[in-house]
Amino acid sequence: MRRWMRAVLYTLGVVLVLAVAAAGTVYALSQREITKSYTQVPLRDIPVLHDSATLARGQHLVTAIGKCVECHTSDLGGSVMIDDPAFARITASNLTTGKGGVLASYSDAELARAIRHGVKRDGRPAVFMPSDDWINMADDDVAAIIAYIRAMPPVDRELEPLALRPVGRTLLALGQLPIVPAARLDHGTRAPATMPPDTSVSYGRYMAEVGGCTGCHGPGLFGGKVPGTPPEFKAASNLTPSGIGHFSDVQLESVLRTGQRPDGTVLDPFMPARYTALLSPTEMRALIRYLRTVPAREFGNR
Repeated sequence: MRRWMRAVLYTLGVVLVLAVAAAGTVYALSQREITKSYTQVPLRDIPVLHDSATLARGQHLVTAIGKCVECHTSDLGGSVMIDDPAFARITASNLTTGKGGVLASYSDAELARAIRHGVKRDGRPAVFMPSDDWINMADDDVAAIIAYIRAMPPVDRELEPLALRPVGRTLLALGQLPIVPAARLDHGTRAPATMPPDTSVSYGRYMAEVGGCTGCHGPGLFGGKVPGTPPEFKAASNLTPSGIGHFSDVQLESVLRTGQRPDGTVLDPFMPARYTALLSPTEMRALIRYLRTVPAREFGNR
């Protein structure tokens, strides 16, 4: 009996040691991902104007195109996006000069780097920041966003910092939680100085990128499971001609503006139709023209 007890205790001890070692490894790997320094990503000064036209463009980018307000809220005071006891607490920063805000400490060049490269002022990576979509955003559009942010009134809203919990840390350590865009971006990318809106296919491609279409539906726009989303989240739809070819241009615009298909069914709320509804006629025309040119692919794997 004593020998049996010793064997059980020995086995339990080994299991405990392995569990502690695994937990320590997961913590170390995940912590390295969220604290890695990206100070080598250069700061670039871009001219920021504060005239009414620039502010109007900035507001449009923050809402209809970049959809910053979806996470940072309409007053840009930030929000708690996820707070799951097993997964993580993830917050969108307060972008104002109010109590708890970060704006006062950032220069324009640092804001531009955070937007396009997902790198915060101290060089650490921004988490859950969709810089994958914005790395090619034109200088004048980034400048307009910065001008608009600077013009917003202060909001007093103090938010708890990022807290990765066991499930989140494990997924991040295993490479299954792509929430650190700075780790996968080509920081040598040089965005264009300007991208004047027009109805061209090239501007439509720009809209698909900076507007987040490729972020959810994939670089090829053929849809599939969105990386990092919970299991219950529906897969993104196929936006190539294989998936939307049965819609006319008028019907497709209606879907993007109303969030409802021609047959009356409603799109999943994860699709931000309330913001695509705000696209200008020029932007909408360019986007639809571009979607018609994407190579047809079968659904899946993004």
